[in-house]
Amino acid sequence: MKAFKLMLWGRICRVNCSSCCLQEALKSCLTVNAPLLYRAAFHVPFSVLKYAMTADGKIAASSGHASWISGKASRGRVFELRGRSDAVIVGGNTVRFDDPRLTARHVKGHVPVRIVMSQSLNLPEEANLWNLNDAYTIVATQRGARRDFQRKLAMKGVEVVEFDMLNPRAVMSYCYDRGYLAVLWECGGTLAASAISASVIHKVYAFWAPKIIGGLNAPTPVGELGMSQMTQAINLIDVSYEQIDRDMLMSGFIEPIPDLSPVIPSVEEIPSIDPEVSPYETNIISFYKTWDIFGAFSNFSPHSIQMPDENGDYFTWPTVEHYYQAHKFVGVDNPQARDIVQEIKLAKSPEEAARIGRTRQKGFPELMV
Repeated sequence: MKAFKLMLWGRICRVNCSSCCLQEALKSCLTVNAPLLYRAAFHVPFSVLKYAMTADGKIAASSGHASWISGKASRGRVFELRGRSDAVIVGGNTVRFDDPRLTARHVKGHVPVRIVMSQSLNLPEEANLWNLNDAYTIVATQRGARRDFQRKLAMKGVEVVEFDMLNPRAVMSYCYDRGYLAVLWECGGTLAASAISASVIHKVYAFWAPKIIGGLNAPTPVGELGMSQMTQAINLIDVSYEQIDRDMLMSGFIEPIPDLSPVIPSVEEIPSIDPEVSPYETNIISFYKTWDIFGAFSNFSPHSIQMPDENGDYFTWPTVEHYYQAHKFVGVDNPQARDIVQEIKLAKSPEEAARIGRTRQKGFPELMV
């Protein structure tokens, strides 16, 4: 059976001609590649808000107890969502009340970075998220907040990042600088409302469980948005429904979805962008993610490399990304450039190396090789 091949920034989608038209195929490709396209077009990671709620719209009891609303099969789907995300974000209340692990356990492969947003750093000294055997953790906070507690977190290996003004948009900009493509928000209603208001949420996954908990003060998935009329409600589009055991999953994009087509080269444009690439070339190797089939070729792949320095002595770099970012400044006869190289060498992860390199590149273009 014949199949069309649509190349979308190096991704190839096979479409059955007898079952759908080319336009539907393009729509499917846009959906699959949404994280890449949002990042390329808007310089932010693609963000998904996920929550589980009862049939009467509660994400916890009035006491704050929330385990478990959805069933085991739905939780398995959440692990899959985490496994496709670069980072999972929660707020301080989630850490205090739920003490989550936020891992992709039971799903082999990628483990996302865990990010906690807390302005006051009013967080417990002992929490599952401080255990870095499960995954890496970043705490985003307001500059100057509880420096003594920051030191305690640092001693546990937790990375603390201070912001002049902590808010969802600032954190998303930070995630973009770290090279993240997709972010999953598993926060409570207050932070969810703030993220939606900041226009950093692009898609919603809502798990409905056939339970009723009631409670006048029981929390809901999204807090105050300042809307007083139903006509102000934010619509979801391209909505889909799926029954998962006893639960129901509804997913949809937040309206409006920006027009992403300008960042996608047409079949006719591809040869002009790179004459060596045929728009129907089947031997293209893609490695956007380290857990892809060819992920070992990625700069972010967790493999060290040995390369000679300016004196011919070999130095072991933690990843190719460390080497790449540092060599934007290697060879520049300037002490500040040498300090930047050293800073990148000591970066704890390839994402951090990328963030440092890109930030310094923007701030000190005169130091570039």
